[in-house]
Amino acid sequence: MQVTSRRFKEGAHDALHDKNIQQAFSKVKSGFPVARAKSASELPEFEELRDSARDLKNHILENLDYYLEYFEEQVQLQGGRVHWCSSYAEAREVVLHICREAKAKTVTKGKSMITEEMALNDYLSEHGIEPIETDLGEYIIQLAHEYPSHIIAPALHKTKDQVTELFHENHGKYGFNERLTDPQALVNEARSVLRDKYVAADVGITGANFLIAETGSTVIVTNEGNGDLTQSLPKTHIAVSSIEKVVPTLEDASLFLRLLARSATGQEMSVYTTFSTGPKRMEDIDGPANFHVVLVDSGRSDLLGSDKQDLLRCLKCGACMNHCPVYQAVGGHSYGWVYPGPIGAALNPHMVGLEEARHLPNASTFCGRCEEVCPVRIPLPKIMRHWREQAFETQVTPKPERWGIGIWAFFAKRPKLYRLMTRVSARALKLMAGKKGVIHKLPLMKGWSSVRDFPAPEGATFMEQWKKQQREGK
Repeated sequence: MQVTSRRFKEGAHDALHDKNIQQAFSKVKSGFPVARAKSASELPEFEELRDSARDLKNHILENLDYYLEYFEEQVQLQGGRVHWCSSYAEAREVVLHICREAKAKTVTKGKSMITEEMALNDYLSEHGIEPIETDLGEYIIQLAHEYPSHIIAPALHKTKDQVTELFHENHGKYGFNERLTDPQALVNEARSVLRDKYVAADVGITGANFLIAETGSTVIVTNEGNGDLTQSLPKTHIAVSSIEKVVPTLEDASLFLRLLARSATGQEMSVYTTFSTGPKRMEDIDGPANFHVVLVDSGRSDLLGSDKQDLLRCLKCGACMNHCPVYQAVGGHSYGWVYPGPIGAALNPHMVGLEEARHLPNASTFCGRCEEVCPVRIPLPKIMRHWREQAFETQVTPKPERWGIGIWAFFAKRPKLYRLMTRVSARALKLMAGKKGVIHKLPLMKGWSSVRDFPAPEGATFMEQWKKQQREGK
């Protein structure tokens, strides 16, 4: 997919003035966050589980090579095959080769963020293979020729009326000519359209929430059952996963599963949790004849041992964005790449380059809610702060911003001069505001004063007020 992170400010501005996006995202605050809080409160050991999950993830990352090789051994013992890919390009070529071996004309796909990273759908289409998204949200945005605005709810930015129009425009060729408005009727219509495609598909592609080293199994978590049909009906199943998804044992997977759904949607468990272990065996009623796991690095291993390694703990639950006031205001597409919200602001600069994504670490109030709700306690504000520092040090930050910070630093290192300047500035701003106490336009503060009034100081600085109270014995 095309990276547009450098246009974050423009994208955010457009989203703030888009009535459909504002209508769609207005429900986020009262949806996922409320459900998560309720679900977490009903599990007394929830916080202890978060600590255990964080520690286990750290152990896995310290021994990642061992667990990945162990996983490959077990996949091979079960009759499957693992493909190691260092880049998106290599992974796309491997998937295409497998599809051509299967003589595939159509491919059904379960929800997968790593295939979004790879832009796999476009690649397959360019080479004559039709990819069909089967997750309802992914199916909607595929019809709209868009990309996900949320990790677990890809079409969160779409209103019901927009979905109605999409289905009406695209489903006439399948005999659906009525413009439906009832949500359940829309779901049923999508299911009817997709049903034949499941059966006709030559290859099924899924992601993987977890890779279990001790059994060579892949695990997917869904609420629709589409993942099960995608990986069991075609003759070939390809599971595409990034390398950090491996866990040592089935018991370890259960720890993460207890946290994942609660953090993502507020459910105790997702409706479907499916384990796939190798191709179909003689005694199996159904299942794929061929089983492939495509492991994608694409920069993950560069995070190991760095000050941003904690990002590899991410379970892709979306809790951080569900609770982020910036994400709730500007939506997911403003971030300009696969991962929006706080995890995007922390991860995308590494994945697409700091110069491209330099605005994202600044798209945070540093309220700390993202770290507060992360099931594996990723210090997202700390990582965003690291990116800000790195942008300044490498001169990715524009010169005016660097000069402004440099001027502030000059005074901040000289307390007496700093206090003098704050006194002068406070009084100057008070004079500019006049009797109303607000400033409508402020030089060098266009980003603030173009959309809101700037409240002027009352005149005295904090230090002056503090000293006055001390003298008066308050």
